[in-house]
Amino acid sequence: MPEGWQWDETLFAGSAAHYARGRLPYAPGFAEALAGALGLDGGGRLLDVGCGPGVVLLDIARFFDEAVGVDPDPDMLAEARRQAARRGTGNVRLVAARAEELPAGLGEFTVVVFAQSFHWTDREQVAAFVLGMLEPGGALVHVSEFQDPPAAPAPPPSPPYEEMAALVRRWLGPVRRAGRGTLVDGTPGGEDLVFAGAGFEHAGRLVVPAGQVVERTADDLVAWTFSRSASAPHLFGDRREDFERDLRALLLRAAPEGCFAERLPATEAVIWRRPPTR
Repeated sequence: MPEGWQWDETLFAGSAAHYARGRLPYAPGFAEALAGALGLDGGGRLLDVGCGPGVVLLDIARFFDEAVGVDPDPDMLAEARRQAARRGTGNVRLVAARAEELPAGLGEFTVVVFAQSFHWTDREQVAAFVLGMLEPGGALVHVSEFQDPPAAPAPPPSPPYEEMAALVRRWLGPVRRAGRGTLVDGTPGGEDLVFAGAGFEHAGRLVVPAGQVVERTADDLVAWTFSRSASAPHLFGDRREDFERDLRALLLRAAPEGCFAERLPATEAVIWRRPPTR
């Protein structure tokens, strides 16, 4: 996990209600492309570690007999349950636990997914736990936005993310906040070295293109801000309404009509396998 930082339960406190509206979706067709790349046939078991409100979990659950989502935030799990009920997804089980508490008696899995969550964990420990939870030949999938090259600019006005970040810093300080602590150096990278060191074998990389232009409203961008650990609602305390007023004023200056344009980024999935039993 990030050096000098310790996890605490407030990391995403209050963010779950804003996640679905604020975050951009993964590339259209990502679930189908991943199922094809992994050769999924509707059987087996899926584990999504750090599942949040179930964005990836619920999209790919249909390709398995059972899909299990693990997350330590009760509000995220409650939102995932609501979304599962709305979709009529009946093969999902949600478990309140940190990744460091695995295997947690959950059994063996065909596929384990980390969707922009692995960097919050004790990575070497969790990678070792997951290796032991996969069936021989099973897949670990690390999912993230694909930023190389970055998506082409959308027609103006685009969301003023740099100005929004500067506003957050004015309210919360110059060092990125995360739960009760701070991230002086941001979150770590180098996942490939961690997975290889744990004993996984690299099995490929899937990039699902996107690039569609989507409309974003001021409400969407307020939700995006509050969906992030660095600007989760609890960090503002009793000043949250004042911060939101300043944020909305900034967005109104950037786009008086209240609409912004943004391109969906491509989605990347790096696939690792547990070596088959020899």
